[in-house]
Amino acid sequence: MQGLHLTADLAGCRTDRALFTVPDELRALCRRAVRSAGLQAVGELFHRFEAGGGVTGVLLLAESHLALHTWPELGAVTIDVYVCNYSGDNGARAEQLMALLEAAFEPVRVERHRLQRGSLGLPLP
Repeated sequence: MQGLHLTADLAGCRTDRALFTVPDELRALCRRAVRSAGLQAVGELFHRFEAGGGVTGVLLLAESHLALHTWPELGAVTIDVYVCNYSGDNGARAEQLMALLEAAFEPVRVERHRLQRGSLGLPLP
């Protein structure tokens, strides 16, 4: 249950790129970034919204999840990375995944949050 939860809100991103509106492009980026960070995808869903809307995408990870939401009309992206540490500390992998995704969108401004989860003192199995 213990793990690291990272979020980032990106603003001022270039919206002339397919990452904002083409689910297959966002999916490919996410898959590459997850592999590069040493994490394992076990499921996925990517959805494009109508009328020029953005894409919402989720990769289920063996370690937990990655979720992204794009807003082409705002030049904005939100990213959510959560990894559990059941079999080992995955914090550095989460940080690497977030850095790869942030760099891909080339934001002008970024707001980041970091939360250590699972500190209830529950016994580990």
